[in-house]
Amino acid sequence: MHLNGLILTFPKEIKLLIGAFIMVLSIGFYTGLLFVGETSSANPNGIEEQYLGNEADEAADIMRFKKSPQEMLTLVHNHILSMSIIFFLVGLLVSITKLNKKIKMFLIVEPFISVILTFGGLYLLWTGMLWMKYIVMFSGLLMTLTFTASTVIILKQLFQKS
Repeated sequence: MHLNGLILTFPKEIKLLIGAFIMVLSIGFYTGLLFVGETSSANPNGIEEQYLGNEADEAADIMRFKKSPQEMLTLVHNHILSMSIIFFLVGLLVSITKLNKKIKMFLIVEPFISVILTFGGLYLLWTGMLWMKYIVMFSGLLMTLTFTASTVIILKQLFQKS
């Protein structure tokens, strides 16, 4: 079965369905990033403070406490499950775009690695491996860039003539 460029041959109603899905999914994804920005200042020290608390900092504007084991397991569990489904669906759509095979494989596989590094990294940060905040920051950025690239490619090809 030839998948490369298959998306270009889909009927208009399927293209509209895929386009609507990608748009709504993107709104949810980027809203989540806004939440991250609001809660952790989107920097390594903010990430550390969000999960380990800041009770020792008497000058802190907002008092934060270390997450409980239940909170961390719920966060890691929910994000790994939901993000794996998101990236599976986006990966399926990327697989039917017309794209260089190596770029396509990177866009399909990389988000799964970033999901494990980001949310596994948050858990390891919470256990005391403070250097993981840099891995979390980098993998989260890479995950966002691959999501953005994938969705732009999908949307662009949905509106191309076959």
